[in-house]
Amino acid sequence: MTAESLSGGTLILFAREPIAGQVKTRLIPALGAEGAARLYRRLLAIALRAGAATPCARRQLWCTEAPAEGGECARLAASHGFTWHRQPDGDLGARMAAAHEVALTSSDRAVLIGSDCPGYMPAYLSAAFAALDKHDAVLGPAADGGYVLIGLRRPAPALFANIHWSTPAVLAETRATLGRIGLTWTELPTLRDLDLPEDLVEVADLLDTHRQLD
Repeated sequence: MTAESLSGGTLILFAREPIAGQVKTRLIPALGAEGAARLYRRLLAIALRAGAATPCARRQLWCTEAPAEGGECARLAASHGFTWHRQPDGDLGARMAAAHEVALTSSDRAVLIGSDCPGYMPAYLSAAFAALDKHDAVLGPAADGGYVLIGLRRPAPALFANIHWSTPAVLAETRATLGRIGLTWTELPTLRDLDLPEDLVEVADLLDTHRQLD
């Protein structure tokens, strides 16, 4: 592998195929299945647009529940300059570890984000790539105790093992693991994921179905 093939970074976006009843399920009581799916498409569009505007060598969209031909995620990936990948089997940690390993075979750094955060901006993602100039890892904390971003300079599968995913313990457990395995890290400003009905009051504009974001 040449030094040129490793230049630049890879942005990894984790997403789900936006199928009503299968995305943002905790918001269905407030929005209904179709409303929750529409909101999810808007969140995914925010992440895709931020990623497309972030200087990096490669952009990858990794999806779950996608049909064999790719479906809506594959279409969105192509329209925003991302390559499309199907997430492998396993829990969230195993899937994130696998995506990082793939990305880091052709890049000197990889930054992974999800598709639940309305606060992604190109400057935020660029700051994550820049942080990896001096640190082994970077975290973007989430207000609910998880994280909205994680970046690495080299594969670290141990970082994603034995984490209680989808709980308020995720960030603390990840910090503890970083220390235990000897990786240096820094953290970006905290952002908010959009997961629960009480989160909706802060993003009323995203519920406006007349606004076209994707």
